[in-house]
Amino acid sequence: MIVYRITDKKHASDLSGTGVAMYGGRWNKKGTPVLYTGESKEIALLETIVHTPPMLIPDLDILTLKIPDNSITEMKISKLPRNWIDYPAPTILSEIAENWVQQGKTIAFKVPSCIIHSAHNYILNCRHPNYNQVKLLEHKNFHFDSRLTT
Repeated sequence: MIVYRITDKKHASDLSGTGVAMYGGRWNKKGTPVLYTGESKEIALLETIVHTPPMLIPDLDILTLKIPDNSITEMKISKLPRNWIDYPAPTILSEIAENWVQQGKTIAFKVPSCIIHSAHNYILNCRHPNYNQVKLLEHKNFHFDSRLTT
């Protein structure tokens, strides 16, 4: 499976998940290294935009990654609490993902995007023993259209 990550140029080469581990996120607790990716370039961009301060034009790179097709756990919307789309995210989501990380059965956790519910993000478990099977296929500059910040 091919997934995409759009991130600031300064940290694009770091696939260890240490950045998000410092703060935690919707799908990870503080201290848990994961890598947030999207099933398409478009959802990866939308996820980046919602975390970018207004009027800031970021210097971004796009990564294309290959993850093993046979190492994905899917979370269906029907299994999530009604408030799963809220911001800030309800802590139950990071608890669900923490349980997935601790079980260590798969490298990727397929979750619905709270921006576009029919789209999916893939959370990668950087501590999984087979994480080295995640392959970087391409690393390029990403042109960020400044109209997206106005």
